Amino acid sequence: MDERIVTNHELKEDTFEGTIRPDSIDEYIGQSEVKENLDVFIKAAKMRDESLDHVLLYGPPGLGKTTMAYIIANELGTNIKITSGPAIEKSGDLAAVLSTLEPGDVLFIDEIHRIPRYIEEILYSAMEDFTLDIIVGGDSSSRNIRIDLPPFTLVGATTRAGDLTGPLRDRFGITSKLNFYTEEELKEIVMRTSRVLDCSIDENAAIELARRSRGTPRIANRLFKRVRDYALVLGSGNIDLKITKIALDKLKVDASGLDETDYNLLKSIIEKFNGGPVGIDALASSIGEEVTTIEDVYEPYLLQNGFLKRTSRGRIVTDKAYEHLGIPNKTKLGE
Repeated sequence: MDERIVTNHELKEDTFEGTIRPDSIDEYIGQSEVKENLDVFIKAAKMRDESLDHVLLYGPPGLGKTTMAYIIANELGTNIKITSGPAIEKSGDLAAVLSTLEPGDVLFIDEIHRIPRYIEEILYSAMEDFTLDIIVGGDSSSRNIRIDLPPFTLVGATTRAGDLTGPLRDRFGITSKLNFYTEEELKEIVMRTSRVLDCSIDENAAIELARRSRGTPRIANRLFKRVRDYALVLGSGNIDLKITKIALDKLKVDASGLDETDYNLLKSIIEKFNGGPVGIDALASSIGEEVTTIEDVYEPYLLQNGFLKRTSRGRIVTDKAYEHLGIPNKTKLGE
């Protein structure tokens, strides 16, 4: 589905993320409010010699939820076990993960909103009482087994907090929303990545990269990696502003971080629906995409930056989008 260079979802080429991941809260750039609160909660839990309350991290993809889970484990001085909602299909899958936990360990469940409902109910007692109740055997010989678990911290990550059930959400003692990053924060992230990967970058080039990274560290690091290639082949190896602009233009990422997919979405609303409002289902059909893909992948940045508006009647393209695309707004011209 997603091979756009500016998609905030993880791509196969993003495996290098692990090598540039910060290890501590102090090294983590951005999300200052989330960091400050977690720092206090972690220190308090260690002072009481207790496991940290369960943590829910939510927000668009690529903002550092997985990185934050690793940092929580590092700051607690414990191990981290990783799984995802789609990987837990039956109670045995959950039992297999939980039974490997040591006292104080962190269990990170990505896409936690995709855990099947009947598995979720088993998770309640694990989170609340540190016990696991599972049924084994067939219909006639089935029996309930209770397994005691060590105290642990569940860190759940989701891009769709609204899809979590109330009972599951209520069992998280700490809930933190990760927001899009500022250009200054992204510039710092790019400069840090350049040091970790031992590839120099001029400050102006880092600012340009940050400006086109859609408020998302994952995209900033991915663009950095691609621009580094251009600098090596077409330049001296150092990333300067000129080579950065050449590379990003070649990659068709414009000065506001928009790409062809964004242009197609906005133009579709303008040309097929007179700028909107248009319902999400009609829009999805018109561009041949899933509704969830539009909501999770395409829209957040366009909404955040004022190119698109979501109203009770549907999506509307804004004056800013018309201006950016260089298209006259016929509705304003009275045509």
